[in-house]
Amino acid sequence: MTAKRAPSPSPLVGEGASRLRREAGEGPLVKDPSSDVKTSRARELRSRMTDAERKLWFALRDRRFANFKFRRQVPLGPFIADFVCYDARLVVEVDGGQHAESQSDQRRDQWFAANDFVVRRFWNNDVLKNLEGVLISILETLHAQTPHPDRAKRGRPSPARGEGDGANVAATAKAAAAKDEER
Repeated sequence: MTAKRAPSPSPLVGEGASRLRREAGEGPLVKDPSSDVKTSRARELRSRMTDAERKLWFALRDRRFANFKFRRQVPLGPFIADFVCYDARLVVEVDGGQHAESQSDQRRDQWFAANDFVVRRFWNNDVLKNLEGVLISILETLHAQTPHPDRAKRGRPSPARGEGDGANVAATAKAAAAKDEER
């Protein structure tokens, strides 16, 4: 039982061995050190969300909101966005009073716009006291950004046919707000 075993072969590529060439989709060859800082800052922000961010996140997470995928506290370029829907290129920011007339927020908005993101900003009070209205506004923006393929072919819907009255938008936002209040 004390027989010596032959030494095990060296690990296969991907199991600890280093490679000279990287495959597509494996990240940058040279890692940007600032990305680690942004990622750790985003993780910290996720763990310390404000009440308004938490309430909105509960309505947006897990594709609960009109089946759109949102992520929270996401590093985007030099900034960290509160909520992002990549499919619609939508950034949702929830701000307190310290952000009123903020120059840094204007620079953020300019960077997002230059990179084809639409930014929607809401005050903490709006989210806490009027979640349904905030969700309606977000949903209208999402539908404006990502039209249904059939509607994109034929143009904007005609209000005369009953498609432009916003009833579906209000119903979806109301359902999301009701789920939030149940919990």
